[in-house]
Amino acid sequence: MALAALRPMELRERLVAGESLVLLDVREPDEHALGTLPGSVLLPLSELSLRVAELDPELPIVCICHHGVRSASVAQALERLGFDQVYNLVGGLDRWSREVDPAFPRY
Repeated sequence: MALAALRPMELRERLVAGESLVLLDVREPDEHALGTLPGSVLLPLSELSLRVAELDPELPIVCICHHGVRSASVAQALERLGFDQVYNLVGGLDRWSREVDPAFPRY
C-alpha cells in the first residue's frame, strides 16, 4: 500500500474546514522549540517505539517533520502497526513555510 501523503496546502484546507486531525510532530525537542503548528503533539522519532501506545489508531494522524523524511518513516511504521488513517506531510514544515505560512520559521 502506498503511503498516504498530504501537501501543505491540502493540510491547511483540511484544518480550515475543521477536520479533527492529530498533528504528530516527530522532530526532536530542540527543533520543535523553533516553531510548531498549533495543536501539534510532539513525539520524536527517537521515542516512537516507547510512546506509540499514546496514539489512538482510530484517529487520522498527520506525521510532520522538517523536510518530510522522518515523518514518512513514522507514517510507514504506524501503518505496519495497524493504524489506518496515517498521512505524511510532504516537504515537511520547510515546505509549509514556503507554500502556506511565510512567517513560519525556516531553519
